[in-house]
Amino acid sequence: MNRKTLVLPAVIGLLAPVLVACGSADGGSGGGDAIVVGTTDQFIATEDTPAPLDPAYAYDTGAWNVLRQTIQTLLHAPRGGGEPVPDAAQSCTFTDNASESYRCKLRSGLTFADGTEVTAEDVKFSIERVRDIDADNGTAALLANIDTIEANGDEVVFHLSTPDATFPYKLSTPAAGIVSKKNYDGKKLREGFQVDGSGPYTMKTETKGEQITKVVFSRNSNYKGDLKLRNDKIELRSFADADSMGKALESGDIDMMTRAMSPEQIRDLSENPKEGIQLTEMPGLEIRYLAFNTNDPSVKDKAVRQAMAAVVDRGHIAGQVYGATAEPLYSLIPTTIAAHTNSFFNKYGEPSRTKAAEILDKANITTPVKLKLHYTTDHYGPGTAKEFEALKQQLNATKLFDVTIEGTEWAKFRPAQKRGDYAVYGLGWFPDFPDPDNYIAPFLDKGNFLNTPYVSTVARELIPQSRRAADRTSASKAFTQIQDIVATDVPFLPLWQGKQYVAARVGVTGVEWVLNSSSDLQLWELGRGTV
Repeated sequence: MNRKTLVLPAVIGLLAPVLVACGSADGGSGGGDAIVVGTTDQFIATEDTPAPLDPAYAYDTGAWNVLRQTIQTLLHAPRGGGEPVPDAAQSCTFTDNASESYRCKLRSGLTFADGTEVTAEDVKFSIERVRDIDADNGTAALLANIDTIEANGDEVVFHLSTPDATFPYKLSTPAAGIVSKKNYDGKKLREGFQVDGSGPYTMKTETKGEQITKVVFSRNSNYKGDLKLRNDKIELRSFADADSMGKALESGDIDMMTRAMSPEQIRDLSENPKEGIQLTEMPGLEIRYLAFNTNDPSVKDKAVRQAMAAVVDRGHIAGQVYGATAEPLYSLIPTTIAAHTNSFFNKYGEPSRTKAAEILDKANITTPVKLKLHYTTDHYGPGTAKEFEALKQQLNATKLFDVTIEGTEWAKFRPAQKRGDYAVYGLGWFPDFPDPDNYIAPFLDKGNFLNTPYVSTVARELIPQSRRAADRTSASKAFTQIQDIVATDVPFLPLWQGKQYVAARVGVTGVEWVLNSSSDLQLWELGRGTV
């Protein structure tokens, strides 16, 4: 059966958060005036990643969720989803029908937190800085289509190399964050954890060694933008694991916990509501996948990758490891995004050892194929280790593979992955913006964030073609073709897509808005009151 026919239309921006469990008692303050939020995101500065919070380098959800509170962008994602709206800008618009010239006018009286004026030249400097530094994390690729930037008075004009209807979304990401020449060098990264901008909050960090333990966000009295702050101070605490974060919520030491809650915690709070704690389910666009270093001898022959695609049981992984929080995924583009097709199911069908054996035999691959699968132990939550144990068992049960697994902390995992040390590795993706382009270009375009050696010439021709369409549904044909290319060549093996959850103490308001579908943390939405 072709599962394309089962895909529901995309409804991003229309999905409402769902309160799935509720206690009845009043919640504790969790830290005086500040609303205290827990996360398992780790913020570490090392020799390999000396500038984890520099907008020219940062390209992971945890770092971006810090930057969104402090660094202002011309545009931002609106509360209920949809096209970006002005923030630092008063207005922004394409000035031509071809989507090749984009003009923004700054708000009047705009200043950095220290009172220094924000100018059009600062905007130009900030974006050119990202492009000039061109860090190996892939951040600059978001802005690669810019040809030239003009700064005239209070206006900035971006001239694009090729038409790009998604460009406003890119200007709403921290990669396009506005920084000051006074605090940021135009040619090198700013090491450490200090962040200065014109966003809704200023920030101070507490550290232990090379790692942040706490970030305190205080209302920026100089902020002028579109966001409405519902609090004066937020404290973001980093926990080593989901269990310790959960205990802190139950004891009242924190007011809310966000990513990454464990599947067990979500299940427990759903089935056994705890007094004074609410669990809120929100629409999410996270995906998980395996990626391959296609230059590595063990997986260079695509028959090996295809055979893995033919036997991996996504349903078992999603159901047994993640339960109701995940569902199988057969494409890099999730089912809730327009242009999704079930390309991998259409090509390989249900998990089949027979089909996998035929693929390997036809390519004269000696079995069992020895592979090591790598994963990060501390970036996506405790379910990752169980997921990779399940993958190992599935592959080894076929006798076609001899698989071992190895977990590494994120601070070491990501640099090793970018160097090409791993033949097979697992990663997650939280979109920069909810468009099919952002599930394709960051993986397949030139300068992609994975530094993958895989190149599809056809895909790289189709990506800019797809961006010409202002009506994004009309780009579906190009995205369908790209998804089919990925299913054939298997440089990536999609596994599952997930929901997202937040647990908070009763009395904290705005919880239903604190995460949008792209997992952007919107701390300004939180407040205190009765619920």
